[in-house]
Amino acid sequence: MKDRIALLLASFWWGSLTTIGFLVVPMLFARLGNPAVAGNFAGQLFEAQTWIALGCGLILLIYFRSRGDAGFDKPVLAGLFLVLAAMLLALLQQYVAAPHILARDNLRFWHAAGSGMYLCQWICAGTLLWRMSRRAA
Repeated sequence: MKDRIALLLASFWWGSLTTIGFLVVPMLFARLGNPAVAGNFAGQLFEAQTWIALGCGLILLIYFRSRGDAGFDKPVLAGLFLVLAAMLLALLQQYVAAPHILARDNLRFWHAAGSGMYLCQWICAGTLLWRMSRRAA
């Protein structure tokens, strides 16, 4: 039962990253016409995504910690690493890159950095989901 809930959380995390980052935010910029308004909505969505990442990540950390009670084998350590890396990227994006983007401080650099952090978080969550689903099958 715990394995299925953890897999569901990992899929929710990756799916929310995919939906917000690759569907909803580009659609905002394409449909709203005003980049400032679209950017404001996008920032709010990315902030909500950070909270989703932290919530899913914390529960998954508890899950992997409970699996490591008998000793941390490679799959458990890999899972812990992927969750921690993705959570760190979410925090860095929200509390380092986003304030610079909002202040329009070196916008090109900070937008690229924030987008890179989001992409790396997406890759970490996707890799975690892939590894967990392979083990569940």
